[in-house]
Amino acid sequence: MWKITSGEHALYILATLEPLPKRMVWRSKAVEDRIATSQLVIEPPSVSAHIGFFRSLSLVPSLLRARHEPDGKSLEQSLPHDMYIRWLGLRVKFMGNHGDETMRPLFAAIDLYSHAIEAEGLTYDSNVWDRVSDMAKSKHVPVQAVKVEVPVDDPKQYIRDLSTIPPAREVACLDSTMRQLETGLAAMRSRANLWATGDIDKLKSEKTFSDPDLCLDAITVVPSLHEEFEKIKARTSDDWMRAAENALHTNVSTLAVLPIAEFLGADGMLARLRARGFEVVEP
Repeated sequence: MWKITSGEHALYILATLEPLPKRMVWRSKAVEDRIATSQLVIEPPSVSAHIGFFRSLSLVPSLLRARHEPDGKSLEQSLPHDMYIRWLGLRVKFMGNHGDETMRPLFAAIDLYSHAIEAEGLTYDSNVWDRVSDMAKSKHVPVQAVKVEVPVDDPKQYIRDLSTIPPAREVACLDSTMRQLETGLAAMRSRANLWATGDIDKLKSEKTFSDPDLCLDAITVVPSLHEEFEKIKARTSDDWMRAAENALHTNVSTLAVLPIAEFLGADGMLARLRARGFEVVEP
């Protein structure tokens, strides 16, 4: 945990990482003790889209169509031959005989990555926040949500926007994902184990928080999606920073949980807290 101080007041930040080892047994006594002496726990920032349950059901057919090439092309027809052979090898390695040949490259990348993570014994469902939340409830410590509400007036337009992503961007997304799986899985496992064993120095020394995300680039190349993404990103960051500052001014002790990717880095939350004059004590 990082400790941010303002006079006698302190904000303790548990920086989380994804993915983590699937069978990790988390000895969380230090976090539990910190919660017990705190007046507030701040949950990780999240985004909630308001489109309504019945309206979301009506989107399922459109979304399923958006996952596939509109002209009925297969991946073999959409990809350069050498890239298709690479995809085929990774598909067999991580998915066996499963895998939809008619998926668009963007969704094929998501599908392949999720199966590879599962096969490597890693998980994005580590339940770290759930454990923290349960501890807070058991200690009767209030939890503050940092949730950006996003009204979606025309959800079908979002699906139509997905259809305008340039094919070359989707191919670059799939290529980037495959390169990560071909060369980066060992590093991903290493980072997961470094977090699990609390080796912060080695974890920070690995340049893992500013890698270009070509799949995100593919989505945000659409002007409407780019504008929405930037607005949500700014609002989420600002809302969390306000919650952190208010907690530092109000409470003797506060615990917050924040993804390490949002915390470290030149423009991360830690840099913003330092820029506001708060003292930082490294773990």
